[in-house]
This record gives sequence, C-alpha cells and structure tokens, in this order.
Amino acid sequence: MNIFVCIKPVPDTESKINISEDGSSIRDNDIKWIMNPYDELAVEEALQLKTSQGGQVKVLSLGPKKRSTDVLRTALAMGADEGILINAPDNLDAFATAKALSKAIKLEGEYDQIFTGKMAIDNNNSSVTQMLAEFLNIPHAVPISKFQYDNASVTVERETEGGTKEIIQLNGANVIGANKGLNKPRYASLPGIMKAKKKPLKELELEALEHSPEDIKIIFKGLQLPPPKPPIKMIDGDAAEQANKLALLLREEAKVI
Repeated sequence: MNIFVCIKPVPDTESKINISEDGSSIRDNDIKWIMNPYDELAVEEALQLKTSQGGQVKVLSLGPKKRSTDVLRTALAMGADEGILINAPDNLDAFATAKALSKAIKLEGEYDQIFTGKMAIDNNNSSVTQMLAEFLNIPHAVPISKFQYDNASVTVERETEGGTKEIIQLNGANVIGANKGLNKPRYASLPGIMKAKKKPLKELELEALEHSPEDIKIIFKGLQLPPPKPPIKMIDGDAAEQANKLALLLREEAKVI
C-alpha cells in the first residue's frame, strides 16, 4: 500500500515574528520552524494505516530547503519510510502548492491513500487538501476526526457547523484532511531519530514539476504585525462616577455607543 502525507513547516507559536523590510514575508532567520500540528495527526494516521494494512509511508514537504528538511526528518523519526523535499520559495499560494504536490505524487507512481492536515496554522486557508484532490482527480474529505480503512474503501467522520457530524464513504484513492480528535501523534523516539538520518530523502526542484509563475494566483504584500495594545486606562471615583466616566469614554473615545 502506497501512503503519502503532505506536511508543512510553520512558525512555532512561541517564536517572535518579524516582517521583512519589503513587507512581503516574515524573516526566516528569526523563526523556529516546526511541523504543522494538524499534519502531525496526518502522519500518525498514515503510520497506523501502514501498521494495519502494510505498505510504505512517504512524506512530502514543499518550501525552502532548510525548514522543509527539518520537518521531513521529524516525520521520518516518527516512523515514515521516505521523505520527498520540493525545494521552493515561501511565496507559493495554495493553488501552486497543490499543483506541485500532485505532480510529485504522480512521479512516485501509484498512490492508495493521501493524508494532509485540515489546514496550516500560519495562514488558515484550509484549501490545499481540496485542490490537491482536484489535481489528482480523486475524492476528498475534510476535516476528519475518525478514519477507517476496509478493503480499498474508506469510511470517515467529519464535523460540520452546528455540532452535527457526517459519515462519508470514499472508494479508491482519496485525500483526507486530518482534524483534532483523529488520533494522538506519537513522539519521535531516540532510536527513531537515529534511524531517520539514514532514511532516503529525495529532493526535487520546483521547476521540474512543471511550475510556472502563472501558477501563483495570490501575491502577499504589505504584511503587518498587529498594532500594540493601548495602555489600560483606570477610572477613579465611586461606582456612580465610574459608570458615568465609562459611558462617556465608550461614547466619545471608543465610539461604540
């Protein structure tokens, strides 16, 4: 069974974000990059599927070489068999990313099951999964909190708005977007980390996957950090005076009443 997992490096939530001088991206040198948490769920589910059905787990990551290599090695340390690095700049949008990933998967030959995270926590677009399935012309389901594989048929459970749940059956190869609750990702053990250094890591250039500048549909410009929070304003006086002053501030300064 050929199982693929698409993973993305994202900034650690504890990292301090600094914007590049031209405002088009965040400064790479200031960031600690980790595997997207939803992608960790995808890797874990792929490994569990391999355990029950046999086969091989290949992980793919697209982006600048250093950060993508690190997250691929993490997935290999968790138990994946092979990594595929697509060396690309960090300005690709969801369309260009999904197209490149689909080309890389097709180059590997047959694919029986593909996992992704439901979204990346850096941009929250939640669209690569759907676009990847479209490029491969196979069904998809996202966000998935339960997964069951049975004789080339997949039964999944997805949460919808209002707290209801849907049960969907997918036949043949498909793309699944992992959500919280699907599983509990394992930690990379020390032996796993040592073995990961010897596992194959294939490198592909973006241009070899029929990429063109026209594939990028969205260009990011003028990124800005949130404005600093204004200082706290303390209101003196008794309860009646505080209420009057608060109403005045809400009306004249905040302009919310």
